[in-house]
Amino acid sequence: MLARHIQYFLAVAEHLSFTKAAAALHVSQPALSQQVRQLEESLGAQLFDRSGRATRLTDAGDVYLHYARRAQQELREGKSTIHDVSDLSRGSLRVAVTPTFTTYLVGPLIEAFHFRYPNITLNLKEISQERIEELLLAGELDVGIAFDEINSPDIEAVSLLSETLALVVSRRHRLAEERSIASQALSAESMVLLSPEFATREQIDRYFRKHEIRPQVQMEVNALGAVIEIIRRTTLSTLLPARIALAHDDLVAITLEPERLQRTAVLMRRKEAFLSAAVRVFIELVKEVSSDL
Repeated sequence: MLARHIQYFLAVAEHLSFTKAAAALHVSQPALSQQVRQLEESLGAQLFDRSGRATRLTDAGDVYLHYARRAQQELREGKSTIHDVSDLSRGSLRVAVTPTFTTYLVGPLIEAFHFRYPNITLNLKEISQERIEELLLAGELDVGIAFDEINSPDIEAVSLLSETLALVVSRRHRLAEERSIASQALSAESMVLLSPEFATREQIDRYFRKHEIRPQVQMEVNALGAVIEIIRRTTLSTLLPARIALAHDDLVAITLEPERLQRTAVLMRRKEAFLSAAVRVFIELVKEVSSDL
């Protein structure tokens, strides 16, 4: 039912007079009477007894009054909530990232977002890029952070930063003092790599094929944290974003030469999807934090 119908009904119920209610609402009495009549027709019940000198509520009107007052209160609360969402006093945000970003981007990003907007509820997932695209298209995510290899034409992307993958080893590794390594030398490395379902592994494998590199892959792991722990505790090596090594004092990133393994991180969203106030500020904040990395 339209809010105006409820408002007019409540005014008449309060004043028990169409004339006084019309004056209080600053509308003509015929217009008020028409709105109340439309409400009665839609409900299939007479709400006011107009037969005497004074207007009074019928039994149906008296029952309906309770619900009308509650509806008016909820409408007021709804309006207030919309204002709160707009000024970021409340709200929610659904975000997903591919695994490598949790080690160096998610921390400073969430720190900055929570500091600025502590009342926004954040749901954060770490999932594959393929799954991010699926959830964005289904309307189950607001934004995703992944790479610029997007499959769906219905998803748009904003470039965030360029990410360079390097040979990552522990400080006990024989190459730990090296600043760079020829890509062909990777064929002599014993390595632990992320398993093939990761976008990072797909990019690594393409690099290997392009440069005809045949490393000795001794372990495949489906968790980034496990790869990092294995590197820290063994003499195996891996290929990961150089920023990950910078975040750990006991890891070293060795640049690949002559051609570096690089990729572009992007913020993804479904084209023409509604942008809430929380989504808009999150997008701007991601750009800001990414530019500082």
